[in-house]
Amino acid sequence: MSGPVPGEGFDAREVARLRLAVARLYRRLSQGAAGAELTTAQLSALARIEQHGPVRVGELAVLEEVAAPTMTRTLAPLLAQELAERLADPSDGRSSLVRLSRAGTELLAQVRRERSSVLARRIATLDPADQAVLLAAVPVLERLVGPESCGPTGPTGPTGRAGARSPGRAGRPW
Repeated sequence: MSGPVPGEGFDAREVARLRLAVARLYRRLSQGAAGAELTTAQLSALARIEQHGPVRVGELAVLEEVAAPTMTRTLAPLLAQELAERLADPSDGRSSLVRLSRAGTELLAQVRRERSSVLARRIATLDPADQAVLLAAVPVLERLVGPESCGPTGPTGPTGRAGARSPGRAGRPW
């Protein structure tokens, strides 16, 4: 695979190298970490629930850019494992909200600690110049994944408009 990526003007090999590096880094961060038994979708749902507070399943589906039935299937094991819990919607008795349980909050914290530790150890193996280059690239990578930043300083709230699409899976803070 060489030459430009069709319609993009980027060298296909360089794009493939970046994609592969990101995928391998994600795999290394995930291996053996807490929450390894959960799917990416389940961890993302937990993180969204944490970000947005108690939320309706349909709203969570919009945030994750999936269909409501898909979100219901994603949440079922989280509810069964008591990582999340349902509660009555005070504004609509016919509806319910989903929130994180204490166990879900603790699991997300542990996942973040373990993955950050793995990443910090890997960064420490780089020479200082490479460390600086990598850390300088963080804002660019955050822009690449979308307006919803993975970092603590980025925007984390929904658009605030009813029915508006969010950035979805772009910025997974776990």
